[in-house]
Amino acid sequence: MKSYKFSKHIAPSLAPLLAALLLTACAAPEFKQPQMDSPLSFKESSQPLTAADGTQWQLAHPAEIQQRGQWWLVFNDPALNQLIADATSANANLAVAAARVKQARAIAGIAEADRIPQVGLLAGGQRERASPLSLNLPQGTAVSPANIYQANLSASYEIDLFGRVASEVNAARADAAASEATYRSVLLSLQADVAQTYFKLRETDAELDTLNQTVKLREESVHVNQRRYDLGDLGEFDLTRAKTELLTARAEAIGLQRQRVTNEHALAVLLGKPASEFTAEVHPLEEYVQLPLIPAGLPSALLERRPDIVSAQRVMEASNARTGVAKAAMFPALNLNAGVGGLANTMPDVFKWTNGSWLLGALLSMPVIDGGRNKAAVTRSEAVSEESVATYRQSVLVAFAEVEDNLAGLRILAGQAEQIDAAVLSARRSAELAQKLYAAGRSSYLDLLDAQRNLATVERNAVQLRGSRAVTTVALIRALGGGWDNTVGVTQ
Repeated sequence: MKSYKFSKHIAPSLAPLLAALLLTACAAPEFKQPQMDSPLSFKESSQPLTAADGTQWQLAHPAEIQQRGQWWLVFNDPALNQLIADATSANANLAVAAARVKQARAIAGIAEADRIPQVGLLAGGQRERASPLSLNLPQGTAVSPANIYQANLSASYEIDLFGRVASEVNAARADAAASEATYRSVLLSLQADVAQTYFKLRETDAELDTLNQTVKLREESVHVNQRRYDLGDLGEFDLTRAKTELLTARAEAIGLQRQRVTNEHALAVLLGKPASEFTAEVHPLEEYVQLPLIPAGLPSALLERRPDIVSAQRVMEASNARTGVAKAAMFPALNLNAGVGGLANTMPDVFKWTNGSWLLGALLSMPVIDGGRNKAAVTRSEAVSEESVATYRQSVLVAFAEVEDNLAGLRILAGQAEQIDAAVLSARRSAELAQKLYAAGRSSYLDLLDAQRNLATVERNAVQLRGSRAVTTVALIRALGGGWDNTVGVTQ
C-alpha cells in the first residue's frame, strides 16, 4: 500500500524531471559556422589587368558549381599535360592520401553499423566429461563423457536515447569528408608542383641556351683576337681578357647544369620514378610564351573553392559531433538484447522445442561516480572544437594572403617584364654598335666586353623573369583552389 502511494505521488513529480533530462541531453551542440571578416574583393584585383598588346581583361566571378577540371590545359603545353597525367597515376604521396580516404570511409561504415541491430549466430559441438561435484554427485562417482551440441541466435540493439550513435556517425562522416578534401588538396598541390618544377626546368634550359650563345660569342672573340695577336695588331692584354671572359661563361654554364639536374630529379620524384631512370627533354621557355590570365573572383567564393579550407571546415564539424559523443556518455544508455537457441546431446535434438531456450531483456546503464572522467572528456572535446575553429580561421587568413601575394606578384612581374623587354632591345643595339666601333678601331676592347656582358646579363634576367611569371601563375591557380569560370584571358 505504501509503495502504491509512493508511486502515485512521486511519479508525477518525476515526469517533468525526466522530460527536462531528455531535452537537455541532446546529442551534439548545434554547429555554427565561424564568422569571418571576408573582404568584398581582393585588393590586388581591384585594378583591371592589361596584356602586352594593351587589351584589358575584366576579372570574372568564379562559379563553384563548375568543375575545376584540368586547369593546366590553359597553358596549351602537351608535355606538361603528360607529366601531370603521369604524376597523378604514380605519385606516392597521392597514393597515401587515397588510402587515408579509404580508411576514413571504412571507419564511417563501422559507425553506421551501430544504427542497426547486431545479429550473431553461434553453433557447434563438443565432447566433455563433467566433474561429479558439478552434477551434485558424490566424489569419486564415475561420470561418462557426453556430446553437447548447441545453436544460438542472438541480437542486440542500442536505443540512441541521447544521440551518442548519431554523433559518432556524424563525426565519422565529417572525418571522411575531411579526408576527401585533403586528398583533393594533395592532388592540387601535386599538379601545381609538377607544373612549377616543369617551368623552372624550362627556365633553366632557356638560361643555358642564353649562356651557350654567350660562350659561342666569347669563342669567336678569342679566335679573332688570337689572329690579331699573332699578326701583331693586338696586345696580350686584350687576348687574355677575352680568354678570361670565355672561361667565365663556360663555368657559369657548367654551374647551371647542377640546377637543371636538381629540378630534373625533383620532377622524377613527383612522377613516382627513380631519378636515375628519368631524363627531361630540353625545352627552353620561349621568349614570347603565352600565359593565361587567371581571374581571382570573390574572396567569399575562395572559402568553398580551396580544398584545404573545406578540410578544415569538415574537421570543425567532426569536433563538434564528438562533443555530443562526450556529453552523451554522461547519460543513461539503453541496450536491448534477445536470443534463442537450443542445447542437446545430439544435433537433431538441438532444434526441438523442449530443448530450446530464449532470452529477451533490456539493460539500462549510466555512470554514477566516475571521478569527473566524463566531465573532463566533455571539456577536452570542447577544447578540441575550439582548436579546430582557430585552425579554420588561420587557414582562411592564409588563403586570402596567398591570393593577394600572387596577384601582387603577377602585377609587379608584368611591370618588370615591360621594362626588361625594352632593356633587352637597348642592350642588343648597344652590343651591335660596340662591335662596329671596335672593328673600326674607334673603341677599346673593354668597351666591347662591357656591352656584351651587359647584354648577356639582361637577356638572362629576361629569361628568369619569364620563368618567374609562369611559376607565379601556377601559384595563383593553386591559391585559388585550382578553379575559375570559363572567362580566362591569355597574355604574352
